[in-house]
Amino acid sequence: MTTPATHDLPVVVIGAGPVGLAAAAHLVERGLEPLVLEAGPAAGTAVLDWAHVRLFSPWTEVTDPAAEKLLAPTGWTRPDDATYPTGGWAERYLQPLADVLGDKVRYGATVTGVARAGRDRIVDSGRDEQPFTVHIHTAAGTEERITARAVIDASGTWSGPAPLGANGLPALGEKTAADHIAYRVPDLKDPAVRTRYAGKRTAVIGSGASAFTALAYLADLAKEEDGTHAVWILRRGIGANTYGGGEADQLPARGALGLRAKAAVEDGHASAATGFRTQTVERAVDGRLVLVAEDGRRLDPVDEVIVLTGFRPDLSFLSEIRLGLDERLQAPTALAPLIDPNVHSCGTVYPHGVNELSHPEQDIYLVGMKSYGRAPTFLAMTGYEQVRSITAAIAGDREAAERVELTLPETGVCGGAGLFDKPDAAQAGDSGGCCAAPTTLQIGIGTPASTGGC
Repeated sequence: MTTPATHDLPVVVIGAGPVGLAAAAHLVERGLEPLVLEAGPAAGTAVLDWAHVRLFSPWTEVTDPAAEKLLAPTGWTRPDDATYPTGGWAERYLQPLADVLGDKVRYGATVTGVARAGRDRIVDSGRDEQPFTVHIHTAAGTEERITARAVIDASGTWSGPAPLGANGLPALGEKTAADHIAYRVPDLKDPAVRTRYAGKRTAVIGSGASAFTALAYLADLAKEEDGTHAVWILRRGIGANTYGGGEADQLPARGALGLRAKAAVEDGHASAATGFRTQTVERAVDGRLVLVAEDGRRLDPVDEVIVLTGFRPDLSFLSEIRLGLDERLQAPTALAPLIDPNVHSCGTVYPHGVNELSHPEQDIYLVGMKSYGRAPTFLAMTGYEQVRSITAAIAGDREAAERVELTLPETGVCGGAGLFDKPDAAQAGDSGGCCAAPTTLQIGIGTPASTGGC
């Protein structure tokens, strides 16, 4: 079979979330043909899973300019810039955008593999001249192959929550206790979910925004349902920055969330177990769970466990692609030092684009939350700038690809919760950090910017 000329092929975008759809909008603006493959039945399927949680960023910071241009002729207008969307963001912004893109978005299309046409990972000869072949499994149970000129993977990390075990692997007994362990912030407005936690003793593991959200929700429930109590398990101690920036945080919603978590502890609705690194989950005689730490400490039995220790990228379907990833963060090699939570501070992250996101395999990019691997600090605005730069590069406009124009909010105090758009999607529950750039930046990609202090 003869493959079409590469320039006649679509750019496949994996994931119809905020960054994936923004990528499609920028491709359309560039006169390129996108094909968005979404595993779920609707745009932002993963976002809909946390529709009960409010974002940190206001509407003005969670919509993409190219996407708004596509939406404008439909009469769509951005909600009040001063308000904060919830996961309903998917219905109010993402689905309308997907509807405008029409048949450029396919639902129920799960990507199972990406490779160079006729070349496995080992073969060098003629590799860069070959288009990509994208293998998908459809909702109807069929398999298909799509040929693409480039691939933008915006599939996120939502499908890969980190386990309970402190060493990054499941704790002993974690899998057998799965019926009492959740890896998402609970929606306590759902009657069935509320019943699961009402009047119960629940362990909340993690120190990021996700954990703050869960603690705040459980504290509210405790005020209405006697016997409801949270045990907050931290792998580190409680310090000055544990609860984030508080009133000094220039992301007010994030600061307020940290203060709610602090109040949950101070008001007695939650108790903290610090320096506790879970090794084992045991069943008590009454069927409840007992968490055992690496140092032998045992907590009193709990009814439920909520694990909020981060998310991980799924790289399994990219096994035949030559990626350049940092061995720790699983982020692109050039990007990883900028976002490493072990050393990251406010002034060490600068805007980035195609140069930091490129791999040994040409024309494939990981963007959005997935580009950050296991690192915790990510904003939707960052993802929108990533795809603006990448689509310019694919279109051959290197000047625009090299230029970064980005406005980021001042993020307040460093450390603690980290910087996230959605508080229940902390990628590293025990990591912190922030990045600040209070002014519009126009710099060459790869050139450190002078940023404001946190």
